[in-house]
Parts: sequence; C-alpha cells; structure tokens
Amino acid sequence: MPKHFLMCRPEHFTVAYAINPWMDPDAGADRDVAIRQWEGLKAAYEELGHQVSLIDPVEGLPDMVFAANGATVVGGRVYGARFAFPERGPEGPAYLRWFEEQGYPVRAAEHVNEGEGDFLTLDEVILAGTGFRTDTKAHLEAQEFLGRPVISLSLVDPRFYHLDTALFSLDGRNVAYFPGAFSQGSQEVLRRLFPEAVLATAADAEVLGLNAVSDGEHVVINSEATALQLELKRRGYEVIPVELSELRKAGGGPKCCTLEIRA
Repeated sequence: MPKHFLMCRPEHFTVAYAINPWMDPDAGADRDVAIRQWEGLKAAYEELGHQVSLIDPVEGLPDMVFAANGATVVGGRVYGARFAFPERGPEGPAYLRWFEEQGYPVRAAEHVNEGEGDFLTLDEVILAGTGFRTDTKAHLEAQEFLGRPVISLSLVDPRFYHLDTALFSLDGRNVAYFPGAFSQGSQEVLRRLFPEAVLATAADAEVLGLNAVSDGEHVVINSEATALQLELKRRGYEVIPVELSELRKAGGGPKCCTLEIRA
C-alpha cells in the first residue's frame, strides 16, 4: 500500500556541532554529496509508488533534513516535537507550521520528544524510546493525543540515541531490532511482543542498518548493512539498498530523513 512521506532537502546540511556520538565538526560533511544521496533516497520512494511531500529547509538548521524528528502523525493527528538540544529547537515549530498550513489538527508538545525518532507506530501500539532524548512524560502525552497505547523502551547505548537507530517496523505487526541498544527489561518486553522479530548484528547496527523504512514488502536500507539485508531477503522482503554515508556523519539514515504522514 502506498505511503505518504514528508522529507526536507539537505540544502543547509553540515556538521557544525556535536550532539550525538556520530557527529564530528572537525571532520565536517560534504553538502553536495549529501544532497545527491538524499535525492537517491527520494527517488527510491517514488519508484516504489510512495508519495513524497517536501518542507522548505530553513537556513541555520542543518539537521532539518532529518524529517522523522519533526513530528509524529497518527490517524491524521500531528503531535509536535520538542527538541532536547537548543541547536535543533526551531525545527519543531517549523514542522508544526507546515502541518497547520496543510490543515492537519496539531498539538504542540509540552514535554521533550523528537518525533518519529523515538515514536514508532505499529498497527495497534506505538513503541516509544527514552534514555537520551525523549522524556517518558511525552510518552503519556502522545498516548492521550494520538489515542494509541504507548509502550516505553529504554535505550542504553549513546550511539543509538533514538529508537529509530535501533529498531524499525517490518509490517505493522513485527519489527527488526538490535538487542544491545536496549536495557535488559526492554529486551524482555521486545522478546514477548515480537517472538518472530529479525535480530540485527552489532556490525549492521553500527552502520545504522536499523534506520530503515519498510512498506511491508520493500525495505529501504543502508547499503552497508549486508547481513541484515540477507536476513530480510530470507524472510521474503525485497531489499532496496541506498547510500547515505554523508548524512550518517550526523547520525542519520533513511528513516531519519523520512516522516510518515498517516492519514
């Protein structure tokens, strides 16, 4: 079934500060390469029949390309983001304005959360990450506004600072994840909820292989996550590898660049 995605062209992309372990301002990043790789991701979605809408990039917000962090949209309702770091603070209102202009009912967040970076929507529940960016109070706030049960999961490895760096939805009922990113209790929760889950290796997690996007049949995934790609193919998914190495210098991959608009 075709999906609707919101993306932001990395017109102003750079690595000018460090707010996660992936970022090295001294090493920087090549904006032109980032744009070319981002355009490849957008083209992959469109070739699969998905609709891509665009939000205008804002100068001075180099991480605005990571659209997934801008909001969480479920049933046509938009729960806004409230960023943990001041460098990204203006992104939340910018994304909320876009949705308001499109006529969506929106709610500005009272508590710190970073959109789909830490909220993963399945058919019946929302999985929600905490530990580095999103406050558990935001989990309750999202549940009240979006009307779906929210299950909290604790992240423990700073490299996997958002839930979407360590786990992605395969088809609305099952997930793929890297156990080492989660606390022992959260690992037990995931085992109970998803006994048939795809478990990723540390090597694939370390190239952000779990920052992937699945439509239930196709999985758009970082090209370097080779073992995970093989396992997904074994499970019957068509794998679409993409190259986003430049955006990974800021801790982002396919999912980070992709905010799903669930009508």
